[in-house]
Amino acid sequence: MRFSKLHGAGNDFVFLTSETEPADGWQQTARALCHRQTGIGADGLVRSTVLDMDPPVLDVTVYNADGSLATMCGNALRCAAWRAYREHGLTRMTLVLAGVKHEALVRVDDVQVTAEVGQVDMRRVMTVWDGHPVWFHSAYTGTEHVVAMVPDVDGIDAVALGRLVRGHPDLAPLGANVNFVQHTAKQVLRIRTYERGVEAETLSCGSGAVAAVVIATMRGVVAPREVTVHNRSGVPLTVRPHTNRPGRAFWVAGPVTEVYEGTLA
Repeated sequence: MRFSKLHGAGNDFVFLTSETEPADGWQQTARALCHRQTGIGADGLVRSTVLDMDPPVLDVTVYNADGSLATMCGNALRCAAWRAYREHGLTRMTLVLAGVKHEALVRVDDVQVTAEVGQVDMRRVMTVWDGHPVWFHSAYTGTEHVVAMVPDVDGIDAVALGRLVRGHPDLAPLGANVNFVQHTAKQVLRIRTYERGVEAETLSCGSGAVAAVVIATMRGVVAPREVTVHNRSGVPLTVRPHTNRPGRAFWVAGPVTEVYEGTLA
């Protein structure tokens, strides 16, 4: 079985070319291949199938590193769009993930996909950390996210606090991805994300970047136009409102890199 490993701004994924389900099933295969020590190592496993070429439509399935299915993953969608560009020459396409349609646009060094925005709840969760209250606002961007605006993201223990909030009773039963966001300059944010399903801090999160911009915009920290979101990978993403659906959909954009290809034994 052939595979390729790609990353979108540091958020890395294994893509399999075979549509034949492995003997152990897709979920167990995802856990095995994504394991950082005994597998290829990735934040998720992705399968992408062309449904139609006129107009281009691809079905995308994303398994998190723990084997669970993802309902949204902006960087996985960006990587899938890049592969469709390389393999089929597609520059515009529709990607269907968990039944939701996403627009995609591929340029030479920039891949953009749309994220749908649902319910937003300000001051959804409060916890105390290092003797201080920390408020988290929730924003659904295809998957559950909570966002805390903090003065210094480097001063946060993103893993410990992220793990604590990810399973907070007020977020039951699904929990949420946990984002810590700092406003650093006009239309510029910094972010750290603890991802549910990976159960660790990741270098980048596309849907988390959108959630951060949604909350920062509602709080008046940034204006409702393009925002640069810096993450731990050092490769920033940009987020901007969808022209035809402002407030309901956003474009998230950035580079995609193929790391290597190989064959599974």
